[in-house]
Amino acid sequence: MKLYRFLSEEDTSAFCHKVTDALNKGWELYGPPTQTWDASANVMRCGQAVTKEVEGTYSPDLKLGAC
Repeated sequence: MKLYRFLSEEDTSAFCHKVTDALNKGWELYGPPTQTWDASANVMRCGQAVTKEVEGTYSPDLKLGAC
């Protein structure tokens, strides 16, 4: 089955670490990263979609971060 996650974080090194951690756990980048201004928090936010092929059957209660 193919899993999909969208990682997001403030535009700090924490975002890069989150994406790097996912890549090192076998996730692959899906499309380009995104950035947007969060006016309510007064910060830039980054996002990156990632996908991963795994064994098994999809269920909505699946913990994607644990895969």
